[in-house]
Amino acid sequence: MDDYFFPSPLSESAFLKTLSDLLCIGHRVVHGGEKFCQPTLIDTAVLAEIKKMIPLAPLHNPANITGIEEAMAYAVGVPQVAVFDTAFHQTLPAHAYQYAVPQQWYTEHRVRRYGFHGTSHFYVAKQAAHYLEQSLDSLNLITLHLGNGASMTAISAGKSIDTTMGMTPLEGVMMGTRSGDLDPAIVFYLNRQGLSNIDIEAALNKQSGLKGVCGENDMRTVHQMAESGDQLAQLALAMYSYRIKKYIGAYTAVLGKVDALVFTGGIGEHDAWLRKQCCSELSVLGIEIDAEKNRFVQGDLSEINQSGSLVKVLVIATNEELEIAQQAECCVQ
Repeated sequence: MDDYFFPSPLSESAFLKTLSDLLCIGHRVVHGGEKFCQPTLIDTAVLAEIKKMIPLAPLHNPANITGIEEAMAYAVGVPQVAVFDTAFHQTLPAHAYQYAVPQQWYTEHRVRRYGFHGTSHFYVAKQAAHYLEQSLDSLNLITLHLGNGASMTAISAGKSIDTTMGMTPLEGVMMGTRSGDLDPAIVFYLNRQGLSNIDIEAALNKQSGLKGVCGENDMRTVHQMAESGDQLAQLALAMYSYRIKKYIGAYTAVLGKVDALVFTGGIGEHDAWLRKQCCSELSVLGIEIDAEKNRFVQGDLSEINQSGSLVKVLVIATNEELEIAQQAECCVQ
């Protein structure tokens, strides 16, 4: 097996000759629960633990597990490393990760905030520290990973101390097809109206957010609709930016002092209008963006704040694949 494998960009470019040339294979795993707080070398016991997390991430962990099992069968003898989306958020204090529900729900069913997109938040935080020429453990940051899935994180001294996604990726800011924060009683009300739990869960994950409000979840399409006068698209954009703005204020209060606001993800990196809306009228918090810089973001890192802004506002291209590779390499060395 080590002497033969299907052609790939790596083999065709001569980076690899055989599978034995691989140092390791890194896998993104969405949910690691409380069990995993760092990159972990995968063996049968670890794989079994990851499978136990399926009820916490039924839409994601099964696909992650399939990838691991295929890679283990294909690349026999090559170390496999799991890098968990939830790991970066395992530094949340109890007052941030626990919900105000019966304590038994936590102790017996592990109901708590776990947070996601940790690999991305950690990567851009490190890039911000490098750009600011300061150590990460000296900085307070608010990172905004905005894509079809979206989350924000408050980072103090290099550690996640609060994040918008919760026990699942459904909580937090409004997203492409996910509702974000929601009065939980709505679920019970709809159930009494005849909707099944399965239908409600599917709707909140796949038919809500931007798509639920205006019928489209691609932000570019939503902008086009709004510019054409579609009132529901205009409402969706207003809701989306408003909820992000509320969390910027909340996390500023949590951190006390913010050194930088970091936008990343497909929307965060490319949507100048949204960045402007999220930061508008926040000079009281020391956040002032430069309209010209914001319109012409280029490269992997841009500073878009005004020269006198107390808080730096950065746009940083995330690279979760690189972060996974680096963490996997550190795990096996």
